[in-house]
Amino acid sequence: MLVQIDQRGSLNLPVKIRQLLGLEKGSNFELEVAEGGDIILHPVEIHRTVRLSNQGLEKISEARQSGKGELPAWILDEMN
Repeated sequence: MLVQIDQRGSLNLPVKIRQLLGLEKGSNFELEVAEGGDIILHPVEIHRTVRLSNQGLEKISEARQSGKGELPAWILDEMN
C-alpha cells in the first residue's frame, strides 16, 4: 500500500488499516528502523502517571499493607 509523507513530515494511515487495527486519533506508536531501512510501527498504550504528596504515598502504603479497601472510582473507570 502506497502512502505519502506530507509537508509536515506526517504519514496518513488509510481508514481500512486504522479500523482493522482499532487505531483512533491520538494512538501512539513506537517507531523502529529495521536493518535494510524498513520502517516498523508498533502500537503502544501510554498510561497516565499520577503524582502524590507524601500524605498520599503514606495512605497508599497503609492500604497495601492492610489488604483491605476499594479502589477509587476514577481508577475503576479507567480500568473499564
